Amino acid sequence: MSPLFLKLLVIFIVVPIAELYLFLTLGTHIGLVPTLLIILLTAVVGAALTRSQGSRAMANFRQATAEGRLPHREALDGLLILLAGAVLLTPGFLTDTVGFLLLLPPVRTALRGRLADKFKARFQIISPPGEQAPPFSRRRDDGDFIDV
Repeated sequence: MSPLFLKLLVIFIVVPIAELYLFLTLGTHIGLVPTLLIILLTAVVGAALTRSQGSRAMANFRQATAEGRLPHREALDGLLILLAGAVLLTPGFLTDTVGFLLLLPPVRTALRGRLADKFKARFQIISPPGEQAPPFSRRRDDGDFIDV
């Protein structure tokens, strides 16, 4: 089995089964109405937090762009906040936990570092002839690049 298949299996089979188990377990302990209220409350609070942090991330992105800096940190923060919003709007206690964790800046910082390392391994910045290359780029002249 491929690693992608295993990841998809976990996302689409294991997570919903675990969510259903948690719904049933919590529902039997506190009742149906309180369980549904908790689900609605986490969705509303999560949406509000996602909106405020998303606005802040967008402002940081604009500021970095205006200062002439490459807004890679801000873009990754925005991506993680978008992911947090998506999982917070998905009903479930596990997904809500993941969503709220993604809204915590220290968690995003740690994930951002790992994502940046993965992206650095896949992408390369090459400056045009005559311009100085950014310090983080490597020059490779194998003809396999996209000029943007």
